[in-house]
Amino acid sequence: MNPSESPQRKFQIDQSYDWNFAHAPQTAESSPVAKLPGDWTFCGKAVNSPLGIAAGPLLNGNWVRYYASLGFDVLTYKTVRSGVRECYPLPNLVPVSSEMMNGTEQVTPTASEMDGTWAVSFGMPSKEPEFWKNDIRETKQSLGSGQLLSVSVVGTMQDGWGIDELGADYAQCAFWAVESGADCVEMNFSCPNVCSEDGQLFQNPTEAATVAEAVRKRIGADVPLLVKIGFLPDNELLAELLLKVGEFVNAFVSTNSLPTQVSREEGDLLFSGASRGICGRAIRDASVDQIRRCRTVVETHGLPVELVGVGGIETAADVRQYLDAGANSVQLATAAMVNPEVGLQIRSDWS
Repeated sequence: MNPSESPQRKFQIDQSYDWNFAHAPQTAESSPVAKLPGDWTFCGKAVNSPLGIAAGPLLNGNWVRYYASLGFDVLTYKTVRSGVRECYPLPNLVPVSSEMMNGTEQVTPTASEMDGTWAVSFGMPSKEPEFWKNDIRETKQSLGSGQLLSVSVVGTMQDGWGIDELGADYAQCAFWAVESGADCVEMNFSCPNVCSEDGQLFQNPTEAATVAEAVRKRIGADVPLLVKIGFLPDNELLAELLLKVGEFVNAFVSTNSLPTQVSREEGDLLFSGASRGICGRAIRDASVDQIRRCRTVVETHGLPVELVGVGGIETAADVRQYLDAGANSVQLATAAMVNPEVGLQIRSDWS
């Protein structure tokens, strides 16, 4: 399929999570996208390219199938929970300034229109387990050769729980995902929009390792286990996280987003002053730098883990920048939401 022949459909940024969930595009009838030249693997499994979709855009099986037809080979099913969780109220996506960030920003101003970067405010919603288990089962059966289904999971902290109970909840979701046919499981340890422990685990290496160990024990040694982390400017803390959690996982996915407050032109703060994750073009430099720092830790200590680069990828040159920095593969979200054909364009420009 050529980019000009693929279907046109974008996420509707002025609509709610529920609207987009129910209005997934129809996958076009087309020939399978050809394998990208080279030998590509993902956590030891053969894939057709290093291109994936990060947890976020793929709200259900229909969205997975759509992007699977548009040049992406590792499809990450949006984060699921052991119970229903409603989405945060609108706005869920707010365009912000697209100037390159370094991770030290406290406030990011809004923009009049989307220009590659936005603030994300969903709160990791989830349908009930019976829905997503059945949906994952059907979705897995629809993917082609050289394509993998990864499922993002998160625990849900309850009153009176400690880290062991949270770990057991992560493990339950992971087990259900594997039982339903997931090729890989991704633990979401970073969500700047959620202030409870389940959204900030990456900042506590010891507790993160406790949860990762619980999940690994529950799903067994053979299922690839990944963990998504947020931005950590402290090299010592980043190294501690990789060393402690790396004992139990196959790969680290970095970077979730950069957290800041979001201000209107008038100066007042959106989201009641709470931080929101900034995603898209503006976080690319900081995210590439974190992959580079992760690679240093991995090589220094001989960690048998892969690195998946996420953040601001829009072009084939961006993909190569991440690979050169030490990523084994990459995942897109924002660019694919704005332009569903971006994967096909990257493949067309690959040389």
